[in-house]
Amino acid sequence: MSQGSNFVDYVKICCRSGHGGPGSSHLHRDILTSKGGPDGGDGGRGGHIILKGNSQLWTLLHLKYRKHIIAENGLTGSSGNKSGRTGADEILEVPLGTIARNAETGEVVFEITKDGETKILTPGGRGGLGNSHFKTSTQQTPRYSQPGEPGREEWMILELKILADVGLVGFPNAGKSTLLSVVSAAKPEIADYAFTTLVPNLGIVSYRDNKSFVMADIPGIIEGASKGKGLGIRFLRHIERNSVLLFLIPADTSKSIQEEYDILLNELKEYNPELMHKPRVLAISKSDLLDDELKNEMKTDLPDLPYVFISSVAQKNLLELKDLLWKSINA
Repeated sequence: MSQGSNFVDYVKICCRSGHGGPGSSHLHRDILTSKGGPDGGDGGRGGHIILKGNSQLWTLLHLKYRKHIIAENGLTGSSGNKSGRTGADEILEVPLGTIARNAETGEVVFEITKDGETKILTPGGRGGLGNSHFKTSTQQTPRYSQPGEPGREEWMILELKILADVGLVGFPNAGKSTLLSVVSAAKPEIADYAFTTLVPNLGIVSYRDNKSFVMADIPGIIEGASKGKGLGIRFLRHIERNSVLLFLIPADTSKSIQEEYDILLNELKEYNPELMHKPRVLAISKSDLLDDELKNEMKTDLPDLPYVFISSVAQKNLLELKDLLWKSINA
């Protein structure tokens, strides 16, 4: 399987919850009783369609080919005030950071952010009441009961926004994948051309005293990404869920560091102005190409945020970078 084919962050599914079972209209009869009162039980509830968070999952691939999710109907109530069986729920396990939205209205229903968390996506119909509920002083033997409530059928969209402590932001070929492969155990595809990274990669970065944090390598932004150019906004949504944004700009950029930073920042702002409130850190990569004189010259033209000169290949100043990130995450 290629790198791109097994990462799925968007699925559209048709959810059909179970109908509620009808209540029973039974009247009690046995050897000793020829004209007993009502003893019809309630119908069972129809099955729900439920989402459950699973921290071991990182993609919606397993739901890509399950277009129709159907829960079981509730069963009819029976005599002796016995309720019908509840229809079996259909439980869909999803990665943390999954958002459920109504396909018709676009409205967000809820999001799943914790392992083991369960939420009802499409509720099953309620079971109907049996005739024993309708007995009154004037109507001793009601021969009617409620039908079950119908289940629902609706199209829902599940969308994954990756949850990570640090999101790597940069143009294609800035060295994001190389940095992630050096500071974590992640093994992203790396090559010397734009858009090698076609899917977000997650890595767990070890830090001092057995601490760690999660870093996400988001596919490169290009100018105009917020308007859908290049790989477009499909990947910008993953940046929304990162606590800290790490801007990675190579020392050998054709523009100035400030210019490149401004373009990246503008793309994020155009996409979602709220991203401007997230803490930012700047790493100037490929700095093994610079001598001290060049570095001092560049420092006069850097944006006003915490920065560090690094080299992933030479493994230079990576601990200083982790210190800066840890401080920002826990600020």
